[in-house]
Amino acid sequence: MNPLLTLTASELAGMLDAGEVSAREVAQVHLDRIAEVDGDVQAFLALDPERALATADRIDDQRGNGEEVGPLAGIPLAVKDIFTYTGLPTTAGSRILEGWHPPYNATITQRLLDAGLVILGKTNLDEFAMGSSTENSGYTTTHNPWDLTRIPGGSGGGSAAALAAFEAPLAIGTDTGGSIRQPASVTGTVGVKPTYGATSRYGVVAMASSLDTPGPCARTVLDAALLHQVIAGWDPRDSTSINAPVPDVVGAARRAEVKGLRIGVVKEFGGEGYQPGVERRFQEALGVLEGLGAEIVEVSCPHFDYALATYYLIMPAEVSSNLARFDAMRYGLRVGDDGTRSAEEVMNLTRGQGFGEEVKRRIILGTYALSSGYYDAYYGSAQKVRTLILRDFEAAFERVDVLVSPSTPTTAFPIGERVDDPLAMYKADLCTIPSNLAGNAAASFPCGLSPDDGLPVGFQVMAPPLADDRVYLVGAALEAELGRRWGGLLLDQLAAKEALA
Repeated sequence: MNPLLTLTASELAGMLDAGEVSAREVAQVHLDRIAEVDGDVQAFLALDPERALATADRIDDQRGNGEEVGPLAGIPLAVKDIFTYTGLPTTAGSRILEGWHPPYNATITQRLLDAGLVILGKTNLDEFAMGSSTENSGYTTTHNPWDLTRIPGGSGGGSAAALAAFEAPLAIGTDTGGSIRQPASVTGTVGVKPTYGATSRYGVVAMASSLDTPGPCARTVLDAALLHQVIAGWDPRDSTSINAPVPDVVGAARRAEVKGLRIGVVKEFGGEGYQPGVERRFQEALGVLEGLGAEIVEVSCPHFDYALATYYLIMPAEVSSNLARFDAMRYGLRVGDDGTRSAEEVMNLTRGQGFGEEVKRRIILGTYALSSGYYDAYYGSAQKVRTLILRDFEAAFERVDVLVSPSTPTTAFPIGERVDDPLAMYKADLCTIPSNLAGNAAASFPCGLSPDDGLPVGFQVMAPPLADDRVYLVGAALEAELGRRWGGLLLDQLAAKEALA
């Protein structure tokens, strides 16, 4: 493996600034890596090599001319195929949008381009971000680089797998119920769900509008913080965007100090259904933080037990509403339009063939929850429980600075194991969903390999809204100490194995 591939984004940025390597060379090395291994990993749905190299050349010219460029200028990046990007298809992993070329860039896409990042291509995802394994994609199943027979998480498995396969040093995802954090957990990478509204949803194909949160994905905490700094901030084109300063996430990642920090362990996340190796590594990580001077206390959030049921009423209801726009009349797939059928028949045929089984399941659930006579009993009641979950968080954050839990109850499960058991699949997001319902910041950080199967385990940190810097503070401290114990970062072990060579 080319040594450039195993460097962090911040290390590559330092080499670029010093003139030790060119942005074109860095981009080409990653494109070559994709060509070498992505046939097995299947992380990407579309590549953009010509524009990527042209962007790299422009950054090289700017540096050569002494122009000031951003801290991540020239760094390659993979983008989840749910963000619009002119010149490439945006499918959201669905056949119903196959071949659609958006006429505008998402705010986050544009911010990446303005910062000089080199977009390599678009990554695979569960259709419309609905899933926990990337098996629901309308195009291909992505594989976990740690074990190609295992899932890479979902819905953003493509972005996480690209990082773990060293196809890109940075990636962008979205998190609606854990779609950044759960893939990060099972691939040994870093995934951050910022405060809801702190990153723009403009140009993100909507799944559940009150839950969707774009965020950074990386192999190290500092890299995630640097990317967070690029994409976050107020956007007047997003009505839910928060007009507030971005917390100093980069400073927190560099400080990595938890002495005196009060860390609350969520009592409800553990026990039956949690893999023993996951709990073991989680408890060891707690011991590391305590050894660094943090105070560890147990905190009960009793309504978290209802978060899964609450989420699977609110989210499908919003899905039902958002996906009504895919009607075969305006854009995307159109089936059976031979001049003999009515618009309603064409719509039914198109939605029947264009949507996958999981998308149809959630549309039906959501439509039922919103239907006359059931709205108050289901959707209305779920919103009341959502408020109780928010109050649990508020009460907990009066006692502690952050909350922690395993990111997922298990490590990566085998591909195909849960495809016929939706409830088992949904439980992969058991620990991540509450933060989406409440809108607070949360992240998953690697905390070792499970002794059960040798696969990565994630450690989740949750912080109050607009206190995103706290998750980086804890994550960076954990990373630094565990890195010393491992003799390197967790991903270094995968690189050393050359698992895909």
